[in-house]
Amino acid sequence: MGVMKGIIVLVLLTGSCEFRLVAGEPAFCRQLECPKFTTDYRTKDYEKRTYALSMWVSTTIAGVDYMAASEQGFDKLFKYISGNNSEKRKIAMTAPMIIRVMPGQGPDPIENFTVSFMVPFELQPNPPLPSDSSVFVSTMPPHQAYVRSYGGFSNEKKSLAEAEALAKALNASQHYDEGFYYTAGYSSPFVVTNRHNEIWFFT
Repeated sequence: MGVMKGIIVLVLLTGSCEFRLVAGEPAFCRQLECPKFTTDYRTKDYEKRTYALSMWVSTTIAGVDYMAASEQGFDKLFKYISGNNSEKRKIAMTAPMIIRVMPGQGPDPIENFTVSFMVPFELQPNPPLPSDSSVFVSTMPPHQAYVRSYGGFSNEKKSLAEAEALAKALNASQHYDEGFYYTAGYSSPFVVTNRHNEIWFFT
């Protein structure tokens, strides 16, 4: 949290990346560009969404815990949108920051985390290439996901509890990939009320 706060303070003071407000996005996107989706149906515990194709800039972090991976990943991706790319271009912030969590296997498991920002739509046909070799751009194809929303400040313990609650809410006929899940954070550390977080299970 401290690293992310420091980075965001730097953004606000120096204008080192772009914040472009976009009308028409869901309220929890806070007027930033978000991946496009439609809601297929909603229950009291989750909703099922269909997402359109989107492009993301990502980095994979292993051998640390969730919060450390979040901060390290944010730092690398923030540098990319601040100009550490092939065009030395400042790129608009989007929402959410997502983290793919791949639980480790065996007696001494090492979790694997992939942290991602969505590439703004205008750049998706030809995004600037990352200058950092540990950062990469990839396409997320159209897909469906079960999504559970929750508020407050998220952390590893809370996101795991929400993932377990989503798994419990789904019945045996609702198949999803059990090898990984995503956490999605939409709110700046400075937002205290009406924070929005999500867990995504891909079908």
